[in-house]
Amino acid sequence: MRVIDGETLQVLYYGKEEILRLIGVDTPEIYPNKEARREAKKTKQDVRSIMIQGKLAIKFVKKLVRENDPVTIEFDAQRRDEHRKLLGYVYLQDGTMLNEIIIREGYGRPRIEKPNTRYQSKFLKAYDEARKAKRGLWKY
Repeated sequence: MRVIDGETLQVLYYGKEEILRLIGVDTPEIYPNKEARREAKKTKQDVRSIMIQGKLAIKFVKKLVRENDPVTIEFDAQRRDEHRKLLGYVYLQDGTMLNEIIIREGYGRPRIEKPNTRYQSKFLKAYDEARKAKRGLWKY
């Protein structure tokens, strides 16, 4: 397994390397693309700041997930997105959910992705806690 960005992993799934996007998690962009410009406008920050935050999110996820760590994937209503990427909730060896940890520790925000909303309320609560406690990216 390999971390691609704050919300995307490369995993070995049934013997095949696949890209997996974490359901319900949105982390800042790491490239100066359309999404980074949209996020910069929405948050009244510059694109460079967004990219720095994205790199901090990746660094955080890499501390939690090391290459070749085994994980468990839980699917929701949809197993793949429109780009054929796997969509899942990822559980680390200790049983904690990576999706929730990223949000709870302040390195991402919830992304509502209907019909994949099984843990939406849990993610919203974790987000509120992170912001109030000024964790992760919210301390800046």
